[in-house]
Amino acid sequence: MKYCTLAAGLLLCSQVMASQVDYQVNDVTYQGYYQSAKGDSKGLVLLIHDWDGLTDYEQKRTQMLAELGYDTFAVDLYGKGNRPIEMAMKKQETAKLYKDREKMRELILAGLDQAKQHSNAKQSVVMGYCFGGAAVLELARSGKGDGINGYASFHGGLQTPRGQSYSANTAPILIAHGGADSAIPMTDVAALSVELELAKVPYEIQVYSGAPHAFTVFGSDRYQQAADEKSWAALLTFLDKQL
Repeated sequence: MKYCTLAAGLLLCSQVMASQVDYQVNDVTYQGYYQSAKGDSKGLVLLIHDWDGLTDYEQKRTQMLAELGYDTFAVDLYGKGNRPIEMAMKKQETAKLYKDREKMRELILAGLDQAKQHSNAKQSVVMGYCFGGAAVLELARSGKGDGINGYASFHGGLQTPRGQSYSANTAPILIAHGGADSAIPMTDVAALSVELELAKVPYEIQVYSGAPHAFTVFGSDRYQQAADEKSWAALLTFLDKQL
């Protein structure tokens, strides 16, 4: 697979090898995507997909992180070959997991276990986009998963379900949010900050002016380059600190 980056005005390209990873969870086959770090690994990143499943977008982000020195595994929460295209089907797939949050956590942890089978890194950060961002916080509240040093959510759902809470020993959390996000209002951002303060969880929330929901999705009408680049830089700083 060929991956290109823009640096100092020059387009730099390199060949990067990656692999699809089939694995079983409760007799159901899932297919993740793993890329080992280029050079010495700085740590492991588990990436959780958006509501359309593990697509080329997550694979590209995986490649980007691998180029920067991180073993990266994009986990599959839907099942092999289940990559919904119609909006109704996307809503249906996410609704299944929102209604069965124990299963959601189980699938994330299964992906983390698969990632650790491929990477020798002892410490990890879990990150995700949109639905994946909400799933990241679901895992953070559960307190499960060994060796997790941080959580990062990009334009993800922020509300805490009734009966759940964050514990004081939760690893640091990074939230990247669009100021013009009409799907996840700023009231949710404020409520989360109050909740994390009360729980004494270390966190950072970055809000990007004018950025709509899904502002990181390349090629979409909602993509905003400035917010994407700033949030990516924030992630790299976070990874450097936590791993």
